[in-house]
Amino acid sequence: MKRLIQMFALVLAFGISASVLAMGLDEAKQKLDSVKQQGLVGETPTGYLEVVRAEGQAKEVVEAINSARRDEYKRIAEKHNIPVTQVETVAGKKAIEKTPSGQYVQMGGKWVKK
Repeated sequence: MKRLIQMFALVLAFGISASVLAMGLDEAKQKLDSVKQQGLVGETPTGYLEVVRAEGQAKEVVEAINSARRDEYKRIAEKHNIPVTQVETVAGKKAIEKTPSGQYVQMGGKWVKK
């Protein structure tokens, strides 16, 4: 029983520390331009960001931004009664079009500097 309590406490502590370490959306938004300009993160045709080079906080920025995008795409799809994939595709196309030159976009499954 004591062992079980210790395991539960360890799992609980890890869960709390992981949530504290997770990057918030506001912080991710502040860092997004920087990680894109550094070539660490790029836009994809699916409407989400992906890590181009796993350095710094690229992964954390991608996770936070993509979570917010996923929620927004779902909200839009439900509002217009269309599939989420349709919203993702339109958003991906727009994001790639708006990406400034010198930043990465995914084309045909490969990263290309726009």
